[in-house]
Amino acid sequence: MQTVSSILLSAFKTLVVLCLFIATPACQSSNDDLLDSGDNNFTRGQSWLYQLQSADIDAVKNSGFTWVVMDYSLNGEQNGEYAPAQIRGLVDAGITPIAYISIGEAENYRFYWNTAWVGAPNSNEFTSEAPSWLGHTNPDWIGNYKVRYWDNDWRDNYLNPYLDRILAQGFRGVYLDIIDAFEYWADSASYGSGPNQETFLPGDPRGDEALAGRRMIGLVEWIASYARSHSSFGGGFLIFPQNGERILNYDDDGAYMQTVSGIGREDIWYNETRQNPADEIDQTLAYLRQFTAEGKTVLAVDYLDNGSGFSGANRDRILNFARKCNAEGFRYYIARSDRELDRVNSITGVQP
Repeated sequence: MQTVSSILLSAFKTLVVLCLFIATPACQSSNDDLLDSGDNNFTRGQSWLYQLQSADIDAVKNSGFTWVVMDYSLNGEQNGEYAPAQIRGLVDAGITPIAYISIGEAENYRFYWNTAWVGAPNSNEFTSEAPSWLGHTNPDWIGNYKVRYWDNDWRDNYLNPYLDRILAQGFRGVYLDIIDAFEYWADSASYGSGPNQETFLPGDPRGDEALAGRRMIGLVEWIASYARSHSSFGGGFLIFPQNGERILNYDDDGAYMQTVSGIGREDIWYNETRQNPADEIDQTLAYLRQFTAEGKTVLAVDYLDNGSGFSGANRDRILNFARKCNAEGFRYYIARSDRELDRVNSITGVQP
């Protein structure tokens, strides 16, 4: 018959063994454990990395991501351009590096910018030296100026040299931003005498979205043709427009769809931490599904991670977005809600 002391000693030993068992790394909870249990079941899908500021090459190599959209320069300026050997190192490591380039706006920190174009930094005080294709600065991104993207001077003397630098670095593709500039230039409200309105010039597609859309399609086709004929990747050079999916309404002969490798799309389900209206989501998905139906890749990015960690409402948003992307067959990137795109946002068990 056991004594009370022997029973207590046995219970204590059992408790010690149990504590040691729980404390071992193999038994500690991780995101992977949580994601694979019960109602939290989740299968990690294909992700991509989107970092436009201060992308460290070694950090990208070690991130676990196999696709990265990044700037051609560490700081966006000429003195920060990555060396071809650095980009080749990414390719050799099995990573697909794609260079960001804005084709619908001119950025005042790029090598091509002439400070003499404006009377004061970031202003709309255009001087006589400003090119006729230069439009007003974007109020949401001061210093990024709308351009008449159909103008041959913009294409040949500013975009072309920019592309040449990207091609010389050895990027695997380009990520074309401000495709939706066709909507801006077609909108009659963009023109007028107000401080943030454009002066109408002959040839502007005011009120004619079809014309504006076809002009943008023409520019994308030109970029694709030029890049693929000058890149070592040839026809495999990737072309990803970002946003502006409504341009498919003006892709009369299907050339745009045939030209692009896919599409990058921001804010599909969430506008930062707020969920988008259901009808807006449905409209966006209707366009994006046209790309996947043609075997094209959709690079989805929602800026929904508020940085509070993988718990609570933040966790719910992260998993909801990733699950929906998986269901649609999209590659996804969960970005921080500050929209800075200045870090590798790894989430254990989710991305990469």
